[in-house]
Amino acid sequence: MNQDLIFIVLILFAYISASTPFGYLIAKSKKIDIRKQGSGNVGGTNILRSLGFSYFLLVVVLDILKVAVPVLLAFYFSLSEWEIVVISLAAITGNMFSFWLNFKGGKAVSAVFAVFICLVGLKNALLFLFIWALLLYTLKIMSLNNLIMIFIVPVAIWYSTSSIPFTILGTLFIPIVWWAHRENIKRLAKKTEPKIIKF
Repeated sequence: MNQDLIFIVLILFAYISASTPFGYLIAKSKKIDIRKQGSGNVGGTNILRSLGFSYFLLVVVLDILKVAVPVLLAFYFSLSEWEIVVISLAAITGNMFSFWLNFKGGKAVSAVFAVFICLVGLKNALLFLFIWALLLYTLKIMSLNNLIMIFIVPVAIWYSTSSIPFTILGTLFIPIVWWAHRENIKRLAKKTEPKIIKF
């Protein structure tokens, strides 16, 4: 298959795959409209609040896979780094603006982490996840934790890959995640953002 055609197909596949609202579908299977629970978001954090840790874990794994698969396919077909960047952004766009949910969706955190795993490898991603968990244990507020940790992403990508396109992508993740968390930021400023976990 022609590389240009593969690139176009993977852009479409990345958006469609990442648009699949697993949080919404799993909650619906429990007769719950997750959009009417908690923050109204279909992502993992609201699933954790509404359905508990086991469903949160399931949604996070599925949300990572739906983004990682098209990105890994881009690597498999030896697409250029810039083409992988575009496919990654298509997947993140699908996660945030799902056509299944009237172009609403998640807050990009699981999608960003999925791309991050593909770029830096599982070993480095697990180290990042360990640091993320330690910070969450300290802060106990998921949104604040994510807003802080996103600044480490481009540094980690550069350290792991020395790739300018991938590091630029990692830098773009910062405004993407902060924009997606704009309502959380307002609540953080008012000190009304709920603690997601109790240790």
